[in-house]
Amino acid sequence: MNTNLIEVQEQVGDITTGRKRTNILKNFEQKTIEYLCGIMPSWVTSDLLTFIGFLGSIIVSVGLYFGKTDSYYLIISIMGFIVQWFGDSLDGRLAYYRKTPRKWYGWALDITVDWISIGIIGAGFYYFFDTFPYVAFLFVFTYGWSMINSLLRYKITKSYQIDSNYFGPTELRIIICLFIVLEIFVPSALWYFGVAGSGILAVFNIKDLSMVLDGGNSRDAADRLNKE
Repeated sequence: MNTNLIEVQEQVGDITTGRKRTNILKNFEQKTIEYLCGIMPSWVTSDLLTFIGFLGSIIVSVGLYFGKTDSYYLIISIMGFIVQWFGDSLDGRLAYYRKTPRKWYGWALDITVDWISIGIIGAGFYYFFDTFPYVAFLFVFTYGWSMINSLLRYKITKSYQIDSNYFGPTELRIIICLFIVLEIFVPSALWYFGVAGSGILAVFNIKDLSMVLDGGNSRDAADRLNKE
């Protein structure tokens, strides 16, 4: 299959076509995904990749569970994030590459699995943290809020955006993995990241919500004008 992924997305035209990516690694990530789609065996399906991504979330929590007694087990969590990225990033893209998209089925499944996955990872961090474990739920709350902002933006503006400023899920996974490595040598590094990361996400969420509300006001004004 010689048609590249970007061309396929433009030809099919759906949620992915309207998705605006602003993350720092978007160009490198896009090329990597395109290459992986081109070499993917025919027996690998989008649903299988979704399951692999979900399995990666479980692996992350398993690493955190064992990492509480021996920090070197946290390496398992890093491997889990890699598996999660692989499945989560390729499931929908592979369908578009093969020209077999199921846009609403795939979108609904992806959102659902993403939310369950972040809950599983949050539970792992809750168990891992010795002091104020509720920081894990604070992070889940702010991350879930960013998902809601994405859905609201898509409903109001028809533009589906999963990134917040220059950071997307991929950048977030990398940052968490860096702090996991730091945790091996500097105990409580992940806890401080949870606190700081939740605060930063909250600021981004407020900014994104403000933009969504502005878009809602503009759309309401346009609707009133059309009725008149």
